[in-house]
Amino acid sequence: MDNPALPAALAVFDAINTGDLRALPDLVTPDFIDHGSPFPLEPGPEGYRRILTWVTRVLKIHYRITDTIQAADRIVLRAEASGYGIEALHGPAAIGKPYTMTTIHIYRTEGARLAEHWGVRDEIGAMIQVGTLPAPNPAALDLAAQLPPPTRETASAS
Repeated sequence: MDNPALPAALAVFDAINTGDLRALPDLVTPDFIDHGSPFPLEPGPEGYRRILTWVTRVLKIHYRITDTIQAADRIVLRAEASGYGIEALHGPAAIGKPYTMTTIHIYRTEGARLAEHWGVRDEIGAMIQVGTLPAPNPAALDLAAQLPPPTRETASAS
């Protein structure tokens, strides 16, 4: 199934990668909502421009799209984001350190435009790469073998 808003979704990623966000008003609806932003934003193209300006200028994110899924009113893009650590987000030791993270972007569409966005990012993986968090100890995986299997009662209590 082809979604008529796929070109708009792909154009958003092109805009991020080039830093030229002028096309956003043509790509999103006037009441567009970005549910994936870590900051509160006003609805519409201006709110989306504000967060994408931060993504491009502060985080210096570039995306490589790795998968596309289309439905009648949804577009899902799986992408790899590359960026650099910044003090305000990752701490002083991470400044300028490169990272990559897996991301998933879900757009609800209205005709040929994007109406809503939800984003999922592997921020923990990025923080491990820039040294903000330690990598998990592989021995922790062996803990599962030391625990009793869950019962119906313990599984529903979780």
